[in-house]
Amino acid sequence: MAESRNTLDQIFFIDAMSSCILGAISLFAPHALIQAVSDGYNHNVHETLRLYACLRLALGWILFNVRQVDDGKFRRTICEALCVCYFLQAISVGRAQFTGSSEGKTWWINWVAFMFLTTFSILYGRFRFGKGGQLIKVYELPLSGAKSMR
Repeated sequence: MAESRNTLDQIFFIDAMSSCILGAISLFAPHALIQAVSDGYNHNVHETLRLYACLRLALGWILFNVRQVDDGKFRRTICEALCVCYFLQAISVGRAQFTGSSEGKTWWINWVAFMFLTTFSILYGRFRFGKGGQLIKVYELPLSGAKSMR
């Protein structure tokens, strides 16, 4: 079981680092970069990207610190939430890719994002639902079950 915990901690770390890097790049993206990867500069798009960057930075901070948490139920909940979150984002990006124009400058960004989001959704889903959800062990004392029933 220590092996699965270490693997999950590694996934948390990789996700935290990629979230922080992506968040920092997005937060400090200059106007020229936004213009280069899209069809011209749009202030609303730039502000939306900055807001998303703040969420990515916060997620990175949370994931970096959650590796120290020993509570199995909490770790399962984090995996479940991230699996669903990345899955919904992948669907959203996939929909944008298949319903939008395949021409222009942004088609490759959607594919990279889709692969990134799908990969993390699968990784977190494997830990939450793989082997009947038993990859993350939850150890409880006999009395703690009574408290959780309240």
